[in-house]
Amino acid sequence: HVQLVESGGGSVEAGGSLRLSCEAVGFYLCNVAVSWYRQAPGSEREFVSGLYDAGTEEYADSVYGRFIISQEFAKKRAYLQMNRMKPEDSGMYFCHRHCRGDDGLWLGYWGQGTQVTVS
Repeated sequence: HVQLVESGGGSVEAGGSLRLSCEAVGFYLCNVAVSWYRQAPGSEREFVSGLYDAGTEEYADSVYGRFIISQEFAKKRAYLQMNRMKPEDSGMYFCHRHCRGDDGLWLGYWGQGTQVTVS
C-alpha cells in the first residue's frame, strides 16, 4: 500500500519549534520535488513551502525566515522545521509529492496530515 505519512505535529507555545516529517511508504520512486501545505479550520488549504529540482526552495511570505524545508531523498523523507512559531501557524499540515507506484504510474499524492497547534 503506497502512501505519504506525515508525523511530528503537536502542541507548542508561541515562539517554540516543531519538526514535521513526511515519509513516502511503499513507492518505487518519488520526484525530488516535495511541498508542504496547511489548512486551518474553515479555511482553504494554503501553500507553505516547496523544495524543487536543483535544491530550489520556496516559502510562503508568512513563514519565510522561520521555516526550513529539507529532505533525505534516498530515504524518501522530507522535513519541515518550524521555528519561532505563531498561533496563526496552527492547522493541519500536509505534504504533497509525485511518486511512482507499483503500477508504474506517476501520480500526485497527499498525506493524511499532522495537526499543529500553537498557543
